[in-house]
Amino acid sequence: MDEPKKAAPAVLLPREICLFLDLDGTLIDFADHPRDVRVDGLLIESLQELQAALEGALALISGRRIAEMDRILHPLRLPAAGVHGLERRDAQGMLHQSGVEESELHAARVALTQMASAHPGLLIEDKGSALAVHFRAAPHLKEQVYALVPAIVAPLSPRYELLRGDMALEIKPAACDKGLAVESFMAEAPFKGRRPVYVGDDITDYDAFSAVENHAGVTVAVGTRVHAQWQLADPAAVLDWLRRITQAGVRHG
Repeated sequence: MDEPKKAAPAVLLPREICLFLDLDGTLIDFADHPRDVRVDGLLIESLQELQAALEGALALISGRRIAEMDRILHPLRLPAAGVHGLERRDAQGMLHQSGVEESELHAARVALTQMASAHPGLLIEDKGSALAVHFRAAPHLKEQVYALVPAIVAPLSPRYELLRGDMALEIKPAACDKGLAVESFMAEAPFKGRRPVYVGDDITDYDAFSAVENHAGVTVAVGTRVHAQWQLADPAAVLDWLRRITQAGVRHG
């Protein structure tokens, strides 16, 4: 039996919270190729206004690299954690990176490239210190991907682990996750002392949900793949909710 649908979250006052947002599937819709996602000016304008209302306490937490997030949301450059926390840019613009050698993934990189060559429709996303296999353009290959990729990551254990995303599998360093990224932000201004709110759509967001709940925060699931305290239907519903938070800040100035 399906779980009953949860209500949309209440509109929170921006002066009381800090906000952490996943990107793909949360703020923007998926595309067959990660580089093909589309962002309209309304989202960027809304995020700029929200950042001001939150006095800077807004950060992106994504599996993408920070450089990719900047490209997608240009000219906006928010505090961000990329590659599930492997890299992080704080509110002062300082970049923090975990010491992971990209060369450790050489054998896995070669194996995944060969797999993609043998199975048209698969896409290998090379993030340097992490590797993702996307099969959104070839959903019929899901069983092959789920059978082959665990064997490729097995020799890398325990330093690396396998994440199951939305139509993707990812090999990433085990020492980094989105929850640790949230904890790092929560120790710094302007996030410190505020009630955290996290919005995400994927299994990879559960670590962040747990971190936020440890701070008596609010978790919001987008779509139906994951469960949280509250639920929004899709990125359009997320944008509408975020704009209402900004407007609440204006009204309660």
